[in-house]
Amino acid sequence: MIDNHILAPIFVQLFTAILQLMFWRKTLTQRYLSVGGSLIGLMVAFRLFARVQESGILTLNSANWDAPFGIVFVADTLSVTLVLLTSIACFAVSIFSSVGLSRQRMLYGYFPIFHFLIMGLHGAFLTGDIFNLYVYFEVIIISSFVLMTLGGRKAQLEGAVKYMAMNILASMFFLTGIGILYGITGSLNMADLALKIQEVQNKTLVGITSCFFIIGFGIKSAVFPLYYWLPSSYHTPPSAVAATFGGLLTKVGIYAMLRVFSLIFIPDDFIRTLLMVIAVLTIVTGALGALIKTNIRRLFSYLIVCHIGFMVGGIAMFSKVALMGAVFYLIHDIMVKTNMFLIAGLIRQLGGTMDMNKLGGLYRDYPKISLLIALVLFSLVGIPPLSGFWPKIFLFQEAFTQEQYFYAAALILGSFVTLYVIANMWAQVFWKNAPEGTTTENLFAPMPPYRKILMVLPIGLMAVATLYIGLNAEAIVKIADVISTQLIDPTAYIEAVLGNKTD
Repeated sequence: MIDNHILAPIFVQLFTAILQLMFWRKTLTQRYLSVGGSLIGLMVAFRLFARVQESGILTLNSANWDAPFGIVFVADTLSVTLVLLTSIACFAVSIFSSVGLSRQRMLYGYFPIFHFLIMGLHGAFLTGDIFNLYVYFEVIIISSFVLMTLGGRKAQLEGAVKYMAMNILASMFFLTGIGILYGITGSLNMADLALKIQEVQNKTLVGITSCFFIIGFGIKSAVFPLYYWLPSSYHTPPSAVAATFGGLLTKVGIYAMLRVFSLIFIPDDFIRTLLMVIAVLTIVTGALGALIKTNIRRLFSYLIVCHIGFMVGGIAMFSKVALMGAVFYLIHDIMVKTNMFLIAGLIRQLGGTMDMNKLGGLYRDYPKISLLIALVLFSLVGIPPLSGFWPKIFLFQEAFTQEQYFYAAALILGSFVTLYVIANMWAQVFWKNAPEGTTTENLFAPMPPYRKILMVLPIGLMAVATLYIGLNAEAIVKIADVISTQLIDPTAYIEAVLGNKTD
């Protein structure tokens, strides 16, 4: 079904960014525009999500060029779910940014670049053209590089160099894969590629091409052994920026894997084995890295790596149950990881540092805020019946069904390490008294009341969203079921894009 509203989430972010450029030196105006634009974007995303639930897959052919010749935008359940989750995270981060960033960073152009980044994320989720996916990836990389370097501190620049170098490498592999794919099929439309790739006789070349995409998406997702750039860079920018990166950027790589390896490169035994090995090693290395970290954001960065392995393992098993687990975990992870980095920023305001060895007593001083944070931590760990618990049921079930015992063991290891490091963090930061002789500055106490509210409010909103996912798991399972069905059998996607051309 054709619908012109598919581009609305992209245009809302684009126009918000352009408006903010007109008020470059007026940071207060930019804050209002950012929160207002994010709220409008959230409402538009809800509307698009509801439209897809009512009418099925929606498409839009740019400039009325019929697929596969023109660029097509496609809104299926997977893409609109991610657009909605991104919009929720964007709204929360924009509120936090309005009080959690220095005016100096705002003057460097934080808000317009932030909305260009969200525009790129929406475009990547909604495009049905693989080269257009690459274009939006580049929009994301450029915007994120600028956000990472805002302020120009040495640690930021060092992290940005590693981040940019690895993402340029990922783009090279991605673009090379696209070039080979176009050479052997003559098409860039993903629905059309799903049909034409089956006609290619040289299956070895197809397999090699798929490896280029695995490397490109693997770097962006921070899988083993290509993950080291993430913990070296995500702890350097401001917490609002880190929240956007930690919650959303690596998930674009997972989305791309789900889309490309369900439509174009249906995983054979070799690809599934390769992805499973990568998943197990990603979980293990992420877990081991988290064990030895005392900086809160470095700890969260390694947990991102660890939990990316959970989702890659679901893709590797490539069954309906496994994909349901991977999709459910993706939904949970976007909400929780975004909130965790916002929490890290709040902890820095409360205690003046993110070094757990120098923190303590936050529960005594801020009991209500601490209980709110505890709810998010429980969700991250996967305490029943919160959001992190349900997807693991599907992943464990399919791991034992397919006799993927190494993956099951890695899931157990990753889950227990997450529990241990989060419990240790709670004990160090909230429960014990602050170490004697520490003189960290409380940046939260002198804030005006409205700024305190605006700093805690987005964490509360994200916590409510996470709580909804866990306590209303049946509704999320239904969404995951629809998504996994469409991924296993992409016929509906192909027909929605190509229509009668599939005959």
